[in-house]
Amino acid sequence: MTKQIKTAIQINANKETVWNVLMDFEKYSEWNPFIKSITGAVEIGNKLHVKFHGMSFKPKVVTLNKNSEFKWLGHLLFKGLFDGEHRFFLIENTDGTTTFEQSEVFNGLLLPLFSKSLDTDTKSSFHKMNEQLKIRAEIMCEMAAID
Repeated sequence: MTKQIKTAIQINANKETVWNVLMDFEKYSEWNPFIKSITGAVEIGNKLHVKFHGMSFKPKVVTLNKNSEFKWLGHLLFKGLFDGEHRFFLIENTDGTTTFEQSEVFNGLLLPLFSKSLDTDTKSSFHKMNEQLKIRAEIMCEMAAID
């Protein structure tokens, strides 16, 4: 059994600007209401240390395509109990905007216990992060235009 949550938002900024905000983990505490911090070297196969609301885990980077896609795979305690493959994906639109997609595919023995919370709390947190990423990237784009 698997479950997927997927959200998307259109951002009035180019892919590079959105990517730079997304990958600037040191500034997450300034704007990100969902992911409080990420530390570690962002390289395929490396483990990161990710902190959410009162929870942390160490997912492994599985995909990294600059200005396009960043994906990790995390486990609760051990593989197969409750696993999540989290994906950030950027699509450059012809009008100069970027569509930002955030999704996660969940599976594991405990999935039925968390299913309802994933549909409500987790999906809501994805939307909140997307909205704040949009605001921050658009401000960065405006600031760059002024310089």
